Amino acid sequence: MKKIFIVTGEPSGDKLATTVILKLKKINPNIEFSCVGGPHLNSLGIRSIFDLKEITYLGFTSVLLNIFKIRNRINKTVEEIIKFNPDILFTVDSPDFTLRVAERVKKINNNIKSIHYVAPQVWIWREGRVKKFKKFIDHMLLLFNFEKKYFDKEDIQNTFVGHPLLEQNKRSKIDLSSLINKNKKIISIFAGSRHSETNVLLPILCDFIKLMNKKFNDRIFVFHATDENRELIVNFLKKNSLKNSQVISDENIKFQILSNSVFAVAKSGTVSLEICNANIPSIIIYKINMINYWIMKFLVKVKFANIINIINNKEVIPELLQGECNAKEIFNSVNYLLGHPDLLNSQLESIKKTLKNIKSETPSTEKVSTILSQYL
Repeated sequence: MKKIFIVTGEPSGDKLATTVILKLKKINPNIEFSCVGGPHLNSLGIRSIFDLKEITYLGFTSVLLNIFKIRNRINKTVEEIIKFNPDILFTVDSPDFTLRVAERVKKINNNIKSIHYVAPQVWIWREGRVKKFKKFIDHMLLLFNFEKKYFDKEDIQNTFVGHPLLEQNKRSKIDLSSLINKNKKIISIFAGSRHSETNVLLPILCDFIKLMNKKFNDRIFVFHATDENRELIVNFLKKNSLKNSQVISDENIKFQILSNSVFAVAKSGTVSLEICNANIPSIIIYKINMINYWIMKFLVKVKFANIINIINNKEVIPELLQGECNAKEIFNSVNYLLGHPDLLNSQLESIKKTLKNIKSETPSTEKVSTILSQYL
């Protein structure tokens, strides 16, 4: 029986890997799996060798403070992969963890094929890393077509597979009337998947909601949570007595809630593409500690945090970062945009054109699962 070991580093990677493995199991049901993953991969019956929370850290300082824990987890992962002896090591996103594992594994056993999904964003920072990848990556799977030139330059086997969040997945309709009063307008809130970022953004977002409640009485705020941070958000909302707020972690319900929203406030990250694909206007927020911020400012080559803005080289979706990421600024931006439908329509029109240019003709998960099966 053929074997695949999957390595993810955070909840979004766990989710991406799961969609691929579901497709791969249809192509070839006779594959044995093991992983470093979360609840999504575990739901497929694939056991994780340890809890994903043990390696999910945000920012340079957090990583430095936990460097010995992370190193220990890298060593444990490499050891388990060598013991499992897979045909393929399938690493997904989180390059600072997953690619360190891949590099170590390749040195020990060159016969294990290393395939990485979600190329590191070398077009944002640390482009020099590409030369190093050639030594241990057999195939790099790209979310965006413009990334090809960076890997072609170093003769690294690569394929543009497209972004899975841009796929139109069929989902069963859910009646939201028991959850949301039909007279209420939904504003979706995305406070991040990591505890470290959720802890920073929750107080700001709660204060934003309080400001909104002073002006509007027909809004409901729905937090899109992961299974890992759902309890944290629920407890924080209770503490702040926010009665017109809810927390949802079920993927199907989250999709329906987003599709029925009038607006979204989202932490900078891949979730923004999901919001764009749902044709919902939004703003982006982000805040990290000052040391991490200045390190990033020094290293990063682009002016914007959001991929839509980076591609267009202008602010299509408003970004409130660092000092501007506060309750008053968020309230002012959301209030202003909701009062100017022409600006909302302009944002959505620009997004629509951008998405058309970056979508893959074949669904991403289909392409990735086909490539994996070809290596077996």
